[in-house]
Amino acid sequence: MFANFSEWWDVLTVIEKIYWIIAIPFSIIFLFQMVMTFFGGDVDDGIALSGHTDVDVDGDSGIVFQFITIKNLIGFFTIFSWIGIACLKAGFSNPISIVVSIVSGILMMVIMASIYYFMSKLSESGTLNIKNSVGKQGEVYLFIPAKRSGKGKVNINVQGSVREFDAITDDENEIQRGALITVVDVIESNILLVKR
Repeated sequence: MFANFSEWWDVLTVIEKIYWIIAIPFSIIFLFQMVMTFFGGDVDDGIALSGHTDVDVDGDSGIVFQFITIKNLIGFFTIFSWIGIACLKAGFSNPISIVVSIVSGILMMVIMASIYYFMSKLSESGTLNIKNSVGKQGEVYLFIPAKRSGKGKVNINVQGSVREFDAITDDENEIQRGALITVVDVIESNILLVKR
């Protein structure tokens, strides 16, 4: 095919030429992107900037489902062009080839977006959320005075590891060291309200 490129190119129809013009560069970019993804140089990471960027993000909920990205567009045009070429070679008409290649490209975008979305859900932030201790049972490490008259300490298994927290109680009697307790609430964002 590429031995005599000009003869091969001249016999192609206009739509075949369009598909090939899209297929060649996007296939090269797609392969480069795939190799870089496997070897740690992600194409979508952006450009490294120097300087200070001190930004506080309060409402960051992580990566949401992203359909229109550079990676997805590269995947779309790669699959769109190759499916179009295959349809034309199989003898389909131009309109059917275009429809099938567009649907295939969109399907590729959905698959890629889904893969990145579900991969992002696999990561953990590692940040302790003390509210996850509510309802959990633990053991008193330092006795807890009665009726919120002082703080003690408890050990609770939260988010997969045993952690030590300050604790108070509304119980009439102090809770002695080694007693089993249940966390009722979180007070002042870092003190547990517990009961025997």
